Amino acid sequence: MQKISLFFCLWCFGISLGQNTISGKIIGENNVALEKCHIHIGSKSGSSDKNGFYSLQNIPNGSAKVLITYIGYKSIDTTITVNGNSEINFVMKTKKEELQEVVVKHKNNFYNHSISEQKIKEKTIEKYSSQSLGNALKEVSGISILKSGSTVVKPVINGLHSSRVPIYTNNVKLEDQQWGMEHAPNFDVNAAGKITVIKGASGLQYGGDAIGGIVVIEPYSIKNDTLFGKTIVTTESNGRGGSISSSLHKGNFCDWSWNAQASFKYFGDRESPDYVLSNTGNREANFSGDVKYIGKKYDFTTFYSIYNATIGILSAAHIGNVNDLYNSINNQIPSVTEDFTYSIQNSKQKIQHHLAKINYNYYPKDGETIALQYAFQFNNRQEFDLRTGVSDSKPALDLSLMTHTLNADYKKSIDAWDFKSGVMGSFQNNSANPNTGVRPLIPSYNKFDAGVYGITDYHFTEDFSIEVGVRYDFSTIEATKYYLKSRWDERNYSPEFDSFIAADFGTQWLTKPTFTFHNLSASIGTQYSFGENYEWFLNVSRAVRNPNPSEYFSDGLHHSSGMIELGDLRLAKEKSNKISSTLQKKGNNFSISLNPFLNYIEDYMYLRPIGFETTIRGAFPVWQYEQSNALLTGLDIEAEWKWSDHWQHRLLVSYINGKDKTNDDDLIDMPPLNLNNRIQFHKKEWSDLILALQSEWVFRQTQFPDNNFTTNIIVDGELAPVVVDISSPPSSYHLLHFNSEVKFKTSKNTLATLGFNVFNVLNTQYRDYLNRQRFYVDELGRNFQIQLKINY
Repeated sequence: MQKISLFFCLWCFGISLGQNTISGKIIGENNVALEKCHIHIGSKSGSSDKNGFYSLQNIPNGSAKVLITYIGYKSIDTTITVNGNSEINFVMKTKKEELQEVVVKHKNNFYNHSISEQKIKEKTIEKYSSQSLGNALKEVSGISILKSGSTVVKPVINGLHSSRVPIYTNNVKLEDQQWGMEHAPNFDVNAAGKITVIKGASGLQYGGDAIGGIVVIEPYSIKNDTLFGKTIVTTESNGRGGSISSSLHKGNFCDWSWNAQASFKYFGDRESPDYVLSNTGNREANFSGDVKYIGKKYDFTTFYSIYNATIGILSAAHIGNVNDLYNSINNQIPSVTEDFTYSIQNSKQKIQHHLAKINYNYYPKDGETIALQYAFQFNNRQEFDLRTGVSDSKPALDLSLMTHTLNADYKKSIDAWDFKSGVMGSFQNNSANPNTGVRPLIPSYNKFDAGVYGITDYHFTEDFSIEVGVRYDFSTIEATKYYLKSRWDERNYSPEFDSFIAADFGTQWLTKPTFTFHNLSASIGTQYSFGENYEWFLNVSRAVRNPNPSEYFSDGLHHSSGMIELGDLRLAKEKSNKISSTLQKKGNNFSISLNPFLNYIEDYMYLRPIGFETTIRGAFPVWQYEQSNALLTGLDIEAEWKWSDHWQHRLLVSYINGKDKTNDDDLIDMPPLNLNNRIQFHKKEWSDLILALQSEWVFRQTQFPDNNFTTNIIVDGELAPVVVDISSPPSSYHLLHFNSEVKFKTSKNTLATLGFNVFNVLNTQYRDYLNRQRFYVDELGRNFQIQLKINY
């Protein structure tokens, strides 16, 4: 037992016979010692002391890679030969380039070499600590947000959203019933260390169905032996609530590291400039953490997260009769306005999402990686409605989604070649609770997916490369669903789908729809650097997306949106053919990026309003899924101009045109032209003071289909036909936002940042075309935000 204990101690503290010690000093060009430089030699790492000295033990004989990094200096990346204890000194050169908010460099491009990736920096993520992932992503050019009220927010990339924009967190595709327009990503933005946006279907290692793009979220990664953390406290006037988030990170002690993060959010009703948006409060309690072991040629990680939210659904979206619904849409007067409250009543959503994963990476040689990963997800979504004779605690919709995923990936770099390949398998079970007393909007089903991909990239020169990728996916889904015979006949499903009927239950058919798909996706692209800091990307991709369960099987009231949705068993899979190009220049004082694109989508699926339907719970608009061939073209512009040492300007422009080529019409729900300008003043000498004024100008969408319809309402005691204007977009609007922050030390090792922000400074009254609740209420009014961040 004593021998075992002695061996463990020697192993933990890196004292092993037959190993070597490498030590020395790290200085700058001016011969000044550099403190806290991060140095990695082989699998060992450490940092320099206040005199610039470092010492790493347990270094084996042979060739060892050395990496030294320090903020403001160029990294040292070299190889040494170890043959005994050695003293090696290093001189670091000053790095004159300044970091930009969105960093795009070919050599650091991990996901795709032929398309420009855009990254959201940590400071931006922290600004949205109390809000959602979708709000943070809006900081990227070409990204809009689709909303259902003030808290259900999801990203729209180049006009596409939901299942067309998969979200990967910690290398796991988020499976949280993301197909619904009214389902926000079940992810806490505070758990993100870095967010990368890939526009287009070029991340084939993630899947072949990313017709719009991919959002990749990475957690904090700590390599050096250190312990640090941060706490962010945010309070807001609109909603009269706030949030708190704390995280702690420990890196590389005895080759172990870990991260832990938790957050809590509590808000009451939001308010427009003129009235309270009743029942729009929300609550969140979230946690994520991981433990990682780093060996000489491998690393092993375990991760777990839980997302827990309760979201109130706007009371004005649930209306009792057709007259009130017509008046609300046409007259733009909310049917329900009550005093402010923190209470969340029905209708509401309750969501809980668990994610657990195990990841193993093996590095047999330099430039070679073998990765294995298993992930499990459990998502429970409950939607509560106003029902008579039923307990408020009984949901009207109760879905439990379990997903098992297994991935194996291989990466290899040889000279000018980079190669990636892999296989994946996924099994998913959705269980619709039959004890709700309401026929479920989405039925129970089993789904199996499998895929294999290969991507190769060849660098002809340091400035020019070509990448080619191909992927095959197999998918099958089998559902168990009850259809009212009246609905079955209304949808004209006989005789085409009579083979799905398994049993006759009087007024209902028990059906077992089964669909199988074989899909082939591919991409080819190039990257070319030229001139002084110019870079050009060109990518052509083919992506295929299968109809999701919502598009196939929706059949009833969607409580979170106040709409009746109807799926269609006839839907075919979408096929996207996209050409995307990016020309960018990055300089110290001026940077610009131009990104035109063209996306022709065969059998594009969308929701179209077709009328009203009255149920025992009230009157609701009816929307049904349809298909047509679509052409989406657009341009994204991002520019940054540093006027002086203290002043800078940022411009974001996004324009998209969506055409229904089958019906020679405009596409519904396309983002309008928008311009975003920000002027910022930064004075480092004044406690790192930042003052910024942001202008957000959203134009009226002039290209939209006419889906207006006629219904009968009671006028003077008699039924009279009226036209319901459900198509016309709201007017353009202009918003001003103010941001400020200062930094100060609270103790020797603690740095604090105090921010004061005002959203919608002028308390502008407006409605957003991409808000599903724009038919009922105005958008949020002025919001004061105070945020305190403490780093320790």
